Order: sequence, then C-alpha cells, then structure tokens
Amino acid sequence: MKKNKADLILHPVRMKIILNVMRQQRATASQLHELLPEVPQATLYRHLHKLAEAEVLIVVDQYQVRGVVEKVYALSQEGVNITEADLENITKDDHMRFFTTFVSSLIHDFSQYLEQPDIDMAQDGVGYRQCSLYLSDDEFEEVIAPFQEALQKAMEHGPAPGRRRRTISLVIIPEADNKSEGE
Repeated sequence: MKKNKADLILHPVRMKIILNVMRQQRATASQLHELLPEVPQATLYRHLHKLAEAEVLIVVDQYQVRGVVEKVYALSQEGVNITEADLENITKDDHMRFFTTFVSSLIHDFSQYLEQPDIDMAQDGVGYRQCSLYLSDDEFEEVIAPFQEALQKAMEHGPAPGRRRRTISLVIIPEADNKSEGE
C-alpha cells in the first residue's frame, strides 16, 4: 500500500523531525540526533530518507565531515502542505489516527513548556480555549479567510533576535448533524 503524504508526515518520529527542521530552518542529521536523543540514529536516518524521497525535506547543502558527506536539510517549498488530493482516499479511521497524532504532539509540546523551571503563562502568551460560533458557510469564510491570511504572512518570519517561536494550533469541527438551532 502506497503511503499518502498525510500518512508520511503524521508519523510521530517524522513529525518530530519536521518540527525540529522548521524550528532550526536548516539541520543536519547530527544536529537532529542531538535534538532527538530518544530516536535511534538508524531510525532517524531512515525517516530523513523517507522525508527527502517524498520531497517534504530537501537537501540545501552538503559537506565532508571526517570522510562522510553531511547533508543539510530544510523544509521544501511545499513542505508539510497536505492538499485535497492527498486526502482523497483517506478513511475515517485514518483521520482519527492523524488527529490523535496531532493532539499527542500538542500534549508533548505543552508538557515540554511546563517542564521549564520558571514559566509565566500570561507573559509567554500561553492560552487554550474553545468557543462555538453559529455561522453560515459564508460567514464562516468571512471569519477564517483573514485569519488564515494573517497566519500565512506571520509564518514567513524566521528566527531573529527578539522573536520567540510560538505555536498556534487550529482545530475546526463543525456540528455533527449540520443543523443549527431554530431550524
């Protein structure tokens, strides 16, 4: 069975690799191994190869280190974008598995944040909340389109002095029966 892009990206080890390459902007296998000591080196190389083969990661540089070629990886232009075509043959069980992986990565990241010795959630801008909105499809598009545009623009910023990486996770779940109150 050929794996689709969502399956490829949402593997727990590959997600860790992708997130660390995104954070660093460029990374070698050695650097990733230092950042992910829980991942055996052979496993790391196997997953890097799969991500590069699928063109999720690209080799942007390489150089000799003690007789071995060290590759420098970066996220490709298309990177982790999953298209409608990628989602065409995904089952409900696949979606639940992907969502579970996504939520697990949020729990991991939040746990890592909480492990810091001195945290100030208000100053750090940490927050989590859920709100329900009653919107027509057109009203929903009016709300989400500018938000997506602003996020896309902000994602173009790289690391720099005075900037801190912040993760915004967005989950949109429409009402199961598609009926609104008053109908």
